[in-house]
Amino acid sequence: MKREFFVQGSAAEPYRVTFKKESNNLNAYCTCPAGQNGMYCKHRFNILKGNTKGIVSDNQSDVAEVTSWLPGTDVEAAIKEVDLLEAEFARIKKQLSAAKKRVARSMYD
Repeated sequence: MKREFFVQGSAAEPYRVTFKKESNNLNAYCTCPAGQNGMYCKHRFNILKGNTKGIVSDNQSDVAEVTSWLPGTDVEAAIKEVDLLEAEFARIKKQLSAAKKRVARSMYD
């Protein structure tokens, strides 16, 4: 199975985002600079999370099909890890901000 989307990014031309599913193997490619270098690419991850924002091709309804390919793949496990770490990062960032405010207040006591 294969699905392609065109997503408007920062470049004038939309990026091509391609998903391929064979058995439990899910591959995703994007023509953006990050995607071409094998890095984290928000265009692929947004689609895998069901987000259609930025898609300029006329197949936004295919996003639901692509998200249905995710369960049971190694990509699903990796995305769950990212989600957990992002939540932890947000929690720590909030704690760090509060600690910095306490330091600043203590300098004025």
